[in-house]
Amino acid sequence: MTAMIELSGVAKAFGPKHVLRDVNISVERGQSLVIIGGSGTGKSVMLKCVLGLIQPDAGDIRIDGEKLTNRKRDDFLSRFGMLFQGGALFDSLSVWENVAFRFRHGAHALPRDEARARAIEKLRRVGLSPDVADQFPAELSGGMQKRVGLARAIAHDPEIIFFDEPTTGLDPIMAGVINELIRELVTEMGATAMTITHDMTSVRAIADRVAMIHEGKVRWDGLVGDLDTSGDPFVDQFIHGRAEGPIAAIR
Repeated sequence: MTAMIELSGVAKAFGPKHVLRDVNISVERGQSLVIIGGSGTGKSVMLKCVLGLIQPDAGDIRIDGEKLTNRKRDDFLSRFGMLFQGGALFDSLSVWENVAFRFRHGAHALPRDEARARAIEKLRRVGLSPDVADQFPAELSGGMQKRVGLARAIAHDPEIIFFDEPTTGLDPIMAGVINELIRELVTEMGATAMTITHDMTSVRAIADRVAMIHEGKVRWDGLVGDLDTSGDPFVDQFIHGRAEGPIAAIR
């Protein structure tokens, strides 16, 4: 079975700093993979390589079996949705215009009324009522902004969804709500998901599989149910938040 996302021998350096070192990861179609690891370990750079925002120095990245470098960028972009860490909503656009951004721009832009109707449908799907549609991001709470970002990520029913620290800045209750929504939506849509997070509650709620990156290398990759018995001291220290261990010793 062809993996939806596959990284083979991916490496990236910025000057003398080697950020990714021979990264090998695959995500099956419809699977949810969560990437964990400390700050500065290469998680975000890896995601940017998959998105085509950064060109790796070595290795291959394939989307549905095809090399990323061989794809037409517009075709690739049309297949994925993205929930950004800070929401990344456009302050000058209303909520519905944020959700419908892809519908309103480009060669196949929809009429305003149709785009608004689709946006409201997606807002409902993430638990927001239609009266939110004409408000602006600054008028919403952090949790509501995150839901709007999620509605935008799923607006065009993407095959692949990327989540960058989806619960950052949220209180534990709202974080739990967002985690449940993500799990529901990914399952319902049959989408392939790749998530970066430090939040172990999110990991256990969202993941089918987990990969840990440390110093640019994949330390461990396995089913979320095997996380607590990984046998890897780096993974064990990270998931339990222990000050003492191999990660602290290296710093």
